[in-house]
Amino acid sequence: MPRRKKKTISVLLAGDHAILLDGVRALLEAEGDLKVGRAVNGDEAVRLAKLRPDVAIIDINTPAMSGIETTRRIRETSPSTRILALLAHVSRHYVDQALRAGAVAYVPKNSAGPELLKAVRAIIEGKRYLSDALVRRTGHDPLASLTAREREVLQLIADGKSNAAAGSLLGLSPRSVETYRARAMQKLGIGDLPTLVKFAIRHGLTTLE
Repeated sequence: MPRRKKKTISVLLAGDHAILLDGVRALLEAEGDLKVGRAVNGDEAVRLAKLRPDVAIIDINTPAMSGIETTRRIRETSPSTRILALLAHVSRHYVDQALRAGAVAYVPKNSAGPELLKAVRAIIEGKRYLSDALVRRTGHDPLASLTAREREVLQLIADGKSNAAAGSLLGLSPRSVETYRARAMQKLGIGDLPTLVKFAIRHGLTTLE
């Protein structure tokens, strides 16, 4: 039986560090199923995002338009594009800014190739990815405070499930679901459902747009 051909995944690279991004491009294209396009700055990246790439890898230090603003505008232009932020400065400030702008993966520029590929594969599957190095140095993982059950409830509610429907899927009563939901939202400092949904999308808990 002939081997099934992998689905081609489009990737947009944005940044002015030519040597670095040429290396990233070669690494990705060696996978066989990743088709990579390049943008030399944020303005060009936003224009190319109109083609709705599956993944965008953004150097946060891109010229002409900051990587944070580039990330924000790509999310507006192509909400389905999953954004990976390349960070030169491993600090909570930059991670928080990239998070609020809509990135779902964060990897330091000095990471080894296998970790970058791992991050790309994770977000293609609808997951989020936060480099271990960033977690260790920033102490920042917004979901770390949640229990496994609270994460499950959060994901189902963000996907539009009612308390009753989520409870049926998890084997819980609607009241228990509401309790887990309230605890999760309190831990995350979230006060309403629209904010909860936005948070879930940004952190890869749901692909709902």
